[in-house]
Amino acid sequence: MLFGYNQNIIYSGNMYHIQTEDGGKSNPMVTTLLFLGGSIAYKKTTPYIDILNSENLEEVVREIMNDQHKGVIKDLVGGQLDEELK
Repeated sequence: MLFGYNQNIIYSGNMYHIQTEDGGKSNPMVTTLLFLGGSIAYKKTTPYIDILNSENLEEVVREIMNDQHKGVIKDLVGGQLDEELK
């Protein structure tokens, strides 16, 4: 299990906390949660059970985590999540 990412972003006058974590081999899933006021406002998951036997699993999972974390931030500040966050 890899250490995750945590970041605060101010968007549209609100402070959002974005957390991305790895579930590890027992739960092969990268999960990104977007919190607003302590509640989950948005969730994105990416399973990776299909690559568990990869030689460079840690590197691949780290890349998935990084891409997903940055993608959720981009979607947030780009307004793509506005409808879901209402």
